[in-house]
Amino acid sequence: MISSYLDILDRAKNGQEISKTSWDMDHIVLPVRQLIKKYALAWDRQHAIPEDDALIDRLFQAGMELALASGIYCISTGRIIAFSEHELKEGLTSMPQSVHMGTGKDARVLFPRSIMDERPPLVWAGNPGAPTPEELFISCVKSWMQEPIVDLATCGSITHINGRAVESGTPLEIHAARSELRMLREALESTNRPGMGLLAGQSAVTELGDLAISHPDYLRPTDAHLVALFNELIIDHVNMARALNSVDYGMRNASLATVMVGGLGGDAPGAAVVQIASFILANLVCRAHYHLLHPIHIRHVATSTLAAMWVQSAVEQAFARNSPCIIVSDIYPKSGAMTRELLYEVAANAITITVSGGHLEGVGAADGLYPNGTGLEARWMGEVGHAAARMNLSLGEANHIISQLIPRYDHVFQMKGGNPGLPFDQAYDLKTLTPLPAWQQLYIEIKAELRALGLSGL
Repeated sequence: MISSYLDILDRAKNGQEISKTSWDMDHIVLPVRQLIKKYALAWDRQHAIPEDDALIDRLFQAGMELALASGIYCISTGRIIAFSEHELKEGLTSMPQSVHMGTGKDARVLFPRSIMDERPPLVWAGNPGAPTPEELFISCVKSWMQEPIVDLATCGSITHINGRAVESGTPLEIHAARSELRMLREALESTNRPGMGLLAGQSAVTELGDLAISHPDYLRPTDAHLVALFNELIIDHVNMARALNSVDYGMRNASLATVMVGGLGGDAPGAAVVQIASFILANLVCRAHYHLLHPIHIRHVATSTLAAMWVQSAVEQAFARNSPCIIVSDIYPKSGAMTRELLYEVAANAITITVSGGHLEGVGAADGLYPNGTGLEARWMGEVGHAAARMNLSLGEANHIISQLIPRYDHVFQMKGGNPGLPFDQAYDLKTLTPLPAWQQLYIEIKAELRALGLSGL
């Protein structure tokens, strides 16, 4: 029985000792293969959204079985944190059904969405984790904070301060994390949205930075920070410290497990099983208020690949049907600003997430590797999601539109170096914080295309 987070720390110290190699093989690879066979898990490689309710339920059962059989590995101690079936089910039943973010007129309430939910998804705008030059940071975040459709904000990470590279675990990490929050607050004030909720601390790589911003002047109790799991079903003391820090301070915990599609769990069905198990375990080890859904394709990275979108849809549907909880899904396209493909990728990903039961977060343009994201594609993400909900698209109707979008962008996965587009300052006017004419024109053209493809509610 778990009476406090200290019990979980005890299990991390005293649980079964095992090597990382044995963990990967004996607790992930082999069990997932067995579960795929036991539950007859397969996927339709022609569609991003599964339409088989029985398959979705079997995926959830398999994920629960994996969570119970394997537990989670604390890599800091080399031991397994195991849970009973009762504890895992108790974690599921205690998942928050509403989470208040932000304050005042800008406050929003996160809630579990259902499959084909007519309620619009909340729009969490930003390029989470993308390395962002200090001199462009405020302009970047203002470009999406100013968009009326945006409900919540996140940001990239600051990699240099006054010309000095930020190294994790050093005093400079403290300075970078606090600088990030100061600039976010400044941007919120200047866009007249001071109470908007944040997912922040992206520059806080270790617990040092996380502790440094746990103050109402920086990360408020109504803001969120990340509590991450590693591939696969692994946590460390750094992220356990983040979870424990929240117990007293009260900020919202966003669990993040970037399950690898094509990795230890295998193709899309196996990755979905691991992702479901990750969320079930994160309820306890991450003290999750909500879950961030961000599968990574082992070759192509982007969430806009067919396989990654299938995983997002399957996992969202599995929880919506079996144990409703708040899921916010990341959109990380291969392409960057000033490219047509970016807008196609965002549209396909946003439709998938919306009809499957998720909220929207993004856009991490260009795989989140460059500061090549802008407010325009965040607006576009929200508009597409709202239109899909407003039209009450069926899963089949959504699949039909997505199947026409994928051929418009899937060539980017074969491009050497990807399709990064251009940096923020080459896509936006820095004085007016508006898209440059060429970028605005692409948006207008592709919006018309989406209407013609069937998203008439745009």
